[in-house]
Amino acid sequence: MKFILIYTTHKNLEEAEKITSYLLQEKLIACVNFFPITSSYSWKGEIVTTQEITAILKTRIGNWDVVKTYIEKNHPYETPCVMKLAEVEANDSYAYWIQSETQK
Repeated sequence: MKFILIYTTHKNLEEAEKITSYLLQEKLIACVNFFPITSSYSWKGEIVTTQEITAILKTRIGNWDVVKTYIEKNHPYETPCVMKLAEVEANDSYAYWIQSETQK
């Protein structure tokens, strides 16, 4: 049973939790993991280095469009990072859990 991982970045944990708590409540994702990171990137002609929070979301393949759209509409960044990682597989019990905790 395959599912997807969605990778996003956020200014801080509070903003990351605000977006993902809705997705969890609506059963659009089964789980999210948060990681503090340091990001360096080119933005409007300058190199920027900042502290961010990465969120990795786990959900059904069919939920990609609705999750992506929700994040894009509710994320405070002008250009949010919302990436779908290739379809992934896990042990059967974990993959089944993701399916049982999410809805289409």
